[in-house]
Amino acid sequence: MKTIFSPLHAGHSGQMELVAGEIVPGFEMPSRAEYVRARVESEKLGPILPPVEHDLAAAKRVHAADYIDFLPTVWPEWEKSGRGGSALGYTWPTRGLRADVRPKTIDALLGYYSFDAGAPFVKGTWDAIKSSYDVALTAAELVKGGERSAFALCRPPGHHAGAAFMGGYCFINNAAVAAQWFRDQGAKKVSILDVDYHHGNGTQEIFYSRADVQVLNLHGDPMSEYPFFLGHADERGAGEGEGFNINYPMPPGTSWERWSASHEDACAKLQDYGPDAVVVSLGVDTFEKDPISQFKLKTEDYPKIGRRIARLGLPTLFVMEGGYAVEEIGINAVGVLTGFEEG
Repeated sequence: MKTIFSPLHAGHSGQMELVAGEIVPGFEMPSRAEYVRARVESEKLGPILPPVEHDLAAAKRVHAADYIDFLPTVWPEWEKSGRGGSALGYTWPTRGLRADVRPKTIDALLGYYSFDAGAPFVKGTWDAIKSSYDVALTAAELVKGGERSAFALCRPPGHHAGAAFMGGYCFINNAAVAAQWFRDQGAKKVSILDVDYHHGNGTQEIFYSRADVQVLNLHGDPMSEYPFFLGHADERGAGEGEGFNINYPMPPGTSWERWSASHEDACAKLQDYGPDAVVVSLGVDTFEKDPISQFKLKTEDYPKIGRRIARLGLPTLFVMEGGYAVEEIGINAVGVLTGFEEG
């Protein structure tokens, strides 16, 4: 399996985030991607290739154009306002406030285009975002070109980013971009299988009213787990998309037995849907030692995930999402990929 990776991700470094009432160093750190890359090498998964640069047209197929145009301006505007550190919003247009009028100042715009204070910018953030997007599209092109699978080692991740909002460490929704790109290249149907601990709220929001992209999410129950405000089992899509959004919320402490039963059901529904390609949002924060998650999967479980996905027999793009037990992230993420290769 070929891996696409860009060292530009490292420019998104030293950022701070707001968590549980404190401004703390970001859990989403450069070493995450470097541990995964090192494990790809040590396991001899396959060649590691640089991304091909793309314009932003594919991003604007799933995101609002004004939102995408805003992202490269954040750090220059923040610096122009005389500040350093991390650029973060602190006011959001919630219920009863106006979200139909685009404000002008950088502080207001950061709130306007986000749903939390978990998507900070530093000087190198835009270059990292753009390289992550290029990584996803380059890997998608490999799959479209005939590869059975490819691994987009994206950083920053993407599945919390919606059509016009960032949050949860995510800016451009790489999995959604890739799914739409497959559609634009001729795939009649695409499935996104999100195995990250946290619900892929952005992916759900983007495709919620569509029947051509099936979205299956396995995640912590939003009654008690971030991102809290999407991911319930009764969210099944709207209009033409009804029945094509499927959520599997699970309680804290979920172990392999329950998680794998949900995964089996999701894979069966995916098979019944009959997509031309599968995009896997590969988060490994389901791991028992993850510092910000509550599931209990063990290292030996991750190859089983890959083997089950391989049994689908479909062209498959793996897109890196979460996982914050940094020393084990490479072992667990690459475990899914080697399991797929064996399957």
